[in-house]
Amino acid sequence: MSTAQMQLAAGSGLASLFFFLMAVAVLALLAGGFWMNSRIKYREPPRPRPEEQPHLPPGGAVHEIQENREPTEIPQIPKGGRALTPYELTNMHTRPSATKTRPRWSKGTSGSFGGGGLGAH
Repeated sequence: MSTAQMQLAAGSGLASLFFFLMAVAVLALLAGGFWMNSRIKYREPPRPRPEEQPHLPPGGAVHEIQENREPTEIPQIPKGGRALTPYELTNMHTRPSATKTRPRWSKGTSGSFGGGGLGAH
């Protein structure tokens, strides 16, 4: 063998050693990941048993109720009175509406700002 072939063979042996060490490093990282995952799962509380699962109420399934709601009006300020601050206003509650028809938007609009409709005419 010539010296050029020896150097080429030495270089390929060094490259194969490098790739082997890289493969060992990747396998070590994967094994470490599995080990950390098992430690984390071991610390978690156990899964609930079947008797700890939620059950239907005695009256059966609860069904959806659909109703219209109206907002509570903001109190009117008397003439010459002081405006209410946001801190003086409570959470604006709603109450059931007397009307049973659902409010709809104008014909030809999508019901949202910038929805691409022609707008109210």
